Amino acid sequence: MNQLQIIQYNGQRVLTTAQLAEAYGTDNRRVSENFNANKERYTEGKHFFLLQGDDLKEFGDQYGNSVSVNRVSKMYLWTEKGAWMHAKSLNTDKAWEAYETLVDDYYQVKKSNNVVPLSKDQALVTLLRTTADLVENQEQIIQRIDEVERKVDEQITLHSGEQRKVQKEIAKRVYELAEQVVYKQLGFDGGEVIVPDLEKERKRLFSEIHRTIKDCFAVASYKDVRRSEFNHLLLFIQAWRPKLVA
Repeated sequence: MNQLQIIQYNGQRVLTTAQLAEAYGTDNRRVSENFNANKERYTEGKHFFLLQGDDLKEFGDQYGNSVSVNRVSKMYLWTEKGAWMHAKSLNTDKAWEAYETLVDDYYQVKKSNNVVPLSKDQALVTLLRTTADLVENQEQIIQRIDEVERKVDEQITLHSGEQRKVQKEIAKRVYELAEQVVYKQLGFDGGEVIVPDLEKERKRLFSEIHRTIKDCFAVASYKDVRRSEFNHLLLFIQAWRPKLVA
């Protein structure tokens, strides 16, 4: 993937359709077709920004050296969530690999000092460890440290990288199973082939697998699964089968 020109809009990094197409190894037309075929799934301001009129002109003035706006009446800018939607539509290894690279090297602004704010419990652990070194009787304090550390470990949920891995595994499993279900549903009626709706089956499977994960792990979303259960969740997804698959 070539070095991308950094574009920021509304306080976040975005990509033009041309940049996204190049990264995913496809063309502008394919990206536009995927969007138009699933437009109801995209939300403006969340997955993309649509620039027209004065907004487009202002954008062109700012990025005119790298982005041409002279021959277009509107332009789409894709957020990280929008890029994920397109990777899901393309569903190729190249697209998924490119998406992960985009998240790691483009969308996420890296901080030079890599300082991560401590949670309340993590800060307490640090304070207690410092205090333990300054007193003679450390046994009780060390015991308290262990208790707090266990509490912290039990409460920490999946970080963004683990969430993306779960998203990828869910999409991979759904697309695999959808084809199996549709193949089994193929039949004949009066000499005509009955072709089931593949997109409808995928939608049903996405809904079912998310509902099953929430029920089995007792969470409101897969994002709330504890990090200690991350590997268990991946194995669960890889082995998951919907009710209608034998």
